[in-house]
Amino acid sequence: MYRDPNPFDEGADDNAFSNGGGRGGAAAGGGGKSQFQFRPTEPVGFGGGGGNGDAAVDIPLDNMNGSNGKQSELSQWQADLKRREADIKRREEALKSAGVPMEDKNWPPFFPIIHHDIANEIPANAQRLQYLAFASWLGIVLCLVWNFIAVTVCWIRGGDSKLFFLATIYGMLGVPLSYLMWYRPLYRAMRTDSAFSFGWFFLCYMLHIGFCIIAAIAPPIVFRGESLTGILAAIDTFSDHALVGIFYFVGFALFSLETVVSIWVLQRVYMYFRGHK
Repeated sequence: MYRDPNPFDEGADDNAFSNGGGRGGAAAGGGGKSQFQFRPTEPVGFGGGGGNGDAAVDIPLDNMNGSNGKQSELSQWQADLKRREADIKRREEALKSAGVPMEDKNWPPFFPIIHHDIANEIPANAQRLQYLAFASWLGIVLCLVWNFIAVTVCWIRGGDSKLFFLATIYGMLGVPLSYLMWYRPLYRAMRTDSAFSFGWFFLCYMLHIGFCIIAAIAPPIVFRGESLTGILAAIDTFSDHALVGIFYFVGFALFSLETVVSIWVLQRVYMYFRGHK
């Protein structure tokens, strides 16, 4: 009686898929059944190792050390920032205790570009005069802006393009220079009672008044004076274009009013300086 061999027996070396093994055995057995041999497979783990079915997850120590280093660097940066803030605050408190005013930018409120605090920094008896001088500075700003608008209208109506560039230069230079040359020195003179600041203000403010007088007249020096909206330029442009002439007459009125206010401010500041001294 024929007994099939155990396919899981280690002694069975015949492999049906080996070269010549299965077919040779079948031929030797006289056409008997094909014998196949199966071996239990080992579980394959995710780690690629043999014999252990658990996945091996390797965490590189370099990443952990790098994370710890970044966290330590961030903590150090935060500590340094806090230390600098505390140092700045300590210096500001020391300056305030020493009586040194802190000039933080607070005007205009919607876009602060200058420091201006008459109510808290100027003596009470000089605040009204300082407000008047501030109105004079705002007046020259208005005059230069309107001069730019009027000359632009003249240029659009057929005027020379050089007039437009001159009006632009007047506005771009006149506004900051008027603040730096005479209004800021007067503000410091009122606050610190500095004779040098008063003297600098008088010198530059007289130049300011001279410019206002020339602008209000607009003599035919450069391009028939049409780069400034004075009375002569207004008459000349009104004969060509009535609309341009109206703009120039408004500019003439603004420069005239600025001249009168500036002369009044100069007299009041001089009286304050003589009486205060």
